[in-house]
Amino acid sequence: MTKSSRENVKIPRDLNGRDLAAMLCRQWGYRQVNQVGSHIILQTETPEHHRLSVPDHKPLRLGTLNAILRAVAAAKHVTREDILGSL
Repeated sequence: MTKSSRENVKIPRDLNGRDLAAMLCRQWGYRQVNQVGSHIILQTETPEHHRLSVPDHKPLRLGTLNAILRAVAAAKHVTREDILGSL
């Protein structure tokens, strides 16, 4: 990824964990399987099994959001920008 392509992607700074979890369920094939304290546990089976914990924080910290986006992108074989575009 080049520097210029990174500059075009705006990372939302006010995204709540619950909203991110809902978007991942609605658009990326995840489903909520559990909640432990303030962490929402999501799971998908396509294209392979992947389990993910999303903190229900308001707002999510940027490092946490980036880590979740990288994990989803790797599991779904897409780019992080593809996922950001669906927010």
